[in-house]
Amino acid sequence: MLTGKRVEGTIGYDLWTGKKDFKMYNRQSHRRRRDCLICRLEHGWVKESKERIKVYESVPKELGTARVVSILDRENAEAKGALIDRELDRIEFC
Repeated sequence: MLTGKRVEGTIGYDLWTGKKDFKMYNRQSHRRRRDCLICRLEHGWVKESKERIKVYESVPKELGTARVVSILDRENAEAKGALIDRELDRIEFC
């Protein structure tokens, strides 16, 4: 404290020992690898994280149920094709 440094935490009394207690907060940010974009779709994307393949779709309701279902089917097939292409590209370069 005499050098002017600061640490975030809580100060209190320990009930068992009756002494002053200081608990320092751990303020380190978690560093996580960003997701890698595999394919951009008309209404979403396909990304790869460390442990998962992620597919996101967002289709407007105003298109109607039948059209939304056909869009979802088409983009699902496109996402599967992108995953297969990515796997074939990996095999060729190895």
